[in-house]
Amino acid sequence: MTLIQTEHQNPASKIKREPSGIPGLDEIISGGFPKGSITLISGPPGSGKSILCTQYLYQGIKEGQKCLFLTLDKKVEGLLSQTEELGMDFQPAIDKGQIKFLFLNINKKLIYETMTNEILSGEYDRIVLDSITPISEMPIYIKNPEITDNINIINPDEFATGQDFPIKRLHLHYIMNALETSNCTSLVTSELPPSSNNLSRDGLSEFLADAVIILTYDSTMDRRKLTVMKMRSTKHTLKPQDIQIGYQGLKLV
Repeated sequence: MTLIQTEHQNPASKIKREPSGIPGLDEIISGGFPKGSITLISGPPGSGKSILCTQYLYQGIKEGQKCLFLTLDKKVEGLLSQTEELGMDFQPAIDKGQIKFLFLNINKKLIYETMTNEILSGEYDRIVLDSITPISEMPIYIKNPEITDNINIINPDEFATGQDFPIKRLHLHYIMNALETSNCTSLVTSELPPSSNNLSRDGLSEFLADAVIILTYDSTMDRRKLTVMKMRSTKHTLKPQDIQIGYQGLKLV
């Protein structure tokens, strides 16, 4: 996967872009997310990651596109209730088959098959995975037919030597490759501990994604910020942008 951040975009560029649905964001990323790209949305709890993602898919519905929301953290019913409170009613689009919300149970061994089959079979234009953190931390289930028919488990905590054992990288490559193969434009969220020096909880997603957006807040000053850390083939500022979250979601101010 090509990871390029350009400071000077070619005026003759033919890159197609998907409108974000976030008021003010497209103005600082040359018109929207590069079509076919994977953008990592990182931030601490309560920073607005899921809201940003639902706005992105709501914009896709307005564009007449087919959308998919994969959730590991919230049940679909609760998620739809929250979005409706923000003024985004997805039910008509669900009834028309324009968008699908799918809850992925992290305790199921077939989570990868369920996820990738949906990603690759749906011909989706926009996909959200919220969040990648539980998947990157789960064990890997393998089967060696030459030895036994039983399923074995590789646990990262038991087999990792520091950060050298590539369990997390295997998980993340698997997910990113599926999204890339689908040719959709996708957003993937990650938890970000407040004291972390990385751009994601796993410390690897930021290198595999085409773009990285960080959401932060300062509770003492009652301020929220959005920062575009990188975005393929896009001229953008690294300056944190003030944001607000209210009815109809998140916006730059």
